[in-house]
Amino acid sequence: MKTGKTVFLFLLIIILTACKGEPSAEFDENGNPINPFLVNSSDRDFEDIKKDGVLKVLIVYSSTSYFLYKGQPMGFEYELIKWLADDLNLKLELVVSDDLDSQFEVLNRGDVDIIAHGMTITNQRKWEVDFTEYLYLTKQVLVQKKPDNYLKLNWKTLENSLIQDNIELIDDTISIRKNSAYFERVLSLENEIGGKIYIDTLSSKLSDGEIVNLVAEGKIKYTIVDENIAKINASNRPILDISVPISFSQRIAWVTRKKAKNLQEVVNAWILKNRKKKRYNVIYNKYFKNKYSYKKRERSDYYSLKNNQISQYDDLIKTYAEKLNWDWRLLAALIFQESHFDPKANSWAGAKGLMQVMPATAEELNIQDLSDPKESIRGGTAYLKQMYDQFESITDSITRIKFAMAAYNCGLGHVIDAQRLAKENDLKTDVWENNVDKMLLALRFPKNYNKPFIKYGYVRGTEPVNYVNEIFQRYDQYQQFIGLEEPKEVESE
Repeated sequence: MKTGKTVFLFLLIIILTACKGEPSAEFDENGNPINPFLVNSSDRDFEDIKKDGVLKVLIVYSSTSYFLYKGQPMGFEYELIKWLADDLNLKLELVVSDDLDSQFEVLNRGDVDIIAHGMTITNQRKWEVDFTEYLYLTKQVLVQKKPDNYLKLNWKTLENSLIQDNIELIDDTISIRKNSAYFERVLSLENEIGGKIYIDTLSSKLSDGEIVNLVAEGKIKYTIVDENIAKINASNRPILDISVPISFSQRIAWVTRKKAKNLQEVVNAWILKNRKKKRYNVIYNKYFKNKYSYKKRERSDYYSLKNNQISQYDDLIKTYAEKLNWDWRLLAALIFQESHFDPKANSWAGAKGLMQVMPATAEELNIQDLSDPKESIRGGTAYLKQMYDQFESITDSITRIKFAMAAYNCGLGHVIDAQRLAKENDLKTDVWENNVDKMLLALRFPKNYNKPFIKYGYVRGTEPVNYVNEIFQRYDQYQQFIGLEEPKEVESE
């Protein structure tokens, strides 16, 4: 006798195959129907991830999950998944989802290992994927717009102008993405209230925050989102009402493949260990409860969901990046690394300004005022060009840039010493990763920096190696958020 679960899966397969015009479902050797979602699923699990050293994560570009603010990547999912990757000693590789409807497909074919996007755990979804331990609990709420003149209305008139109970949605229309938990909830709600609710399906490329904005702008009448997302997105839009619950409490979690049981177990253990920690709650509150910070980001010109800008110095950076023949976003990533775009920044070693130029170098470059943004970027890029020109034998431009950056950070002599040490150890002197960078790290130890052919001695090799890695990681993020634009003319000297 088949169990209820087997019967349901059998019926599901029949429906799927019928839609595709296929003759029948497939069964395993015991006569049980094969879950069609698992047939072509990747077998990649935690052991493979550890071997590669890379955790591949699908993440959503939105006002709470992942975005850029004043040159710094931020977001609830971003901070948590970075914390997880660090704890597991894995390099984090982020893939920004461009279609929310295709996320499970991207996961199951092995393009990513985890979907780090807060998803409601539902029985229907659990046929296709697995969920981690929940990240937080929330409920779904109706988002509706108050009348434009709501401030002039008395309380009773305002109340009568809004939906107050789910039953009032009968024969009305709600706008939501099709393959969302909200869609599933509306179908269930129709059954509960015994009436038809029309669904206007929205693009799978729209985030919850963007859909909430459509309601505020009057472009759609109603939508449904999770309450915590509704609250933070409506915090500076008093014209929105989010008071009507659509569901009971629901669990929000990340998603793993059904075949990645070991990864699921590892992530579950991590969540259970950290979910009640202060750091976890600080991160949650930052993105879902701190209305002041949210409003501040929304008003800023340097918020990636609002403008195609990284900093107030973008035009200067574009002009001087063009002189270097670099992508301006790469130079911006370096400047953020140096000073966080603070022209008054000072280092313990005496470096100053946006590009943290040393006073002696500033004198050579004729920089009169290191705190002047234009002077700092002009002089700093001139010095970068000098370093870049020292490695003309390196034909790959990105590799050559990495050598130049390392020299900018720790000094040209130390990088040349690392090349000498690479040659002695039968490594490639014109390759950065796992060759010259390893030798910079090796120059921390007396047995290496005391060798007779090493001219500049000891260097804290972790600094230039991390410096280069972090700049390129940030550059990857800037490319995800910020499109290329032609530089505006800035008068140069």
